[in-house]
Amino acid sequence: MSQPEWAVRPPHPALRRRISRYVGYTQQGVTLTVHRGLPSRHVTLIISLADKIRLLGRADFTAPVGGMHVRPALIGQDSYQCGVHVELDPLGIPALLGVSSGELSDQVVELGDLGSPRLARLPERLAAAENWPRRFDILDEVFLAEAAENEPAPEVDWAWQRMIRAAGRVRVATLADEVGWSRRHFGERFRRELGLSPKQAARVLRFERAGALLRRGRADLAELAVDSGYYDQAHLTNEWRELAGCTPGVWIAEELPFLQDQDGEMTADSGA
Repeated sequence: MSQPEWAVRPPHPALRRRISRYVGYTQQGVTLTVHRGLPSRHVTLIISLADKIRLLGRADFTAPVGGMHVRPALIGQDSYQCGVHVELDPLGIPALLGVSSGELSDQVVELGDLGSPRLARLPERLAAAENWPRRFDILDEVFLAEAAENEPAPEVDWAWQRMIRAAGRVRVATLADEVGWSRRHFGERFRRELGLSPKQAARVLRFERAGALLRRGRADLAELAVDSGYYDQAHLTNEWRELAGCTPGVWIAEELPFLQDQDGEMTADSGA
């Protein structure tokens, strides 16, 4: 496989609370035929600028939006791939996409089916743009236009940010106490707005931290398990079987060679 090309840029400052970043990618000669789309803290939007994206067991998509989930999404990969990956905070979905994260939970839908003509035209506009900086400008333009006054409950927002900072290593009962709600009420409101229960969200955040550490070369799984908030290595392995569909060792062997830790390694507006 030839070296992949990446371009990364943060969104417009007014959008950064609800969109983490834009990632443009071009890959040629891909030999891994099936990629595991792993659970993460984000609702994921991928806009293909090449062939449609094949979600095995589901359908083919030009611009799939994947809600919060606790199982891997299996994606059939073509030799040539080009597109844009957008990382969306689940609490920003109502304002940006016009639906709730709860409605998208464990679902994949076509961006053009969400009812916004502006969103439906995005794939065509991005494909016609001459370079990555212009594509990222178009994303800013569209999402700024879509954004509306539809903020989540401040208690849920605060709890979600607290969970992210702690990488899922905070008790649900503690969060409920800190926002002044009963655990049941907190759980119901949290699930309604994010699409996962607080316990499921914490699992995803711990899993995401473990995956990030693996990408950065942490090979001692027993030590990594403790650092990620698991009881021990066996707990880590069981969670990976559930959330990734394989053990950490299998994932390292099959997929890690095709991935790179993108944090801090790709420059904004790089690529063309």
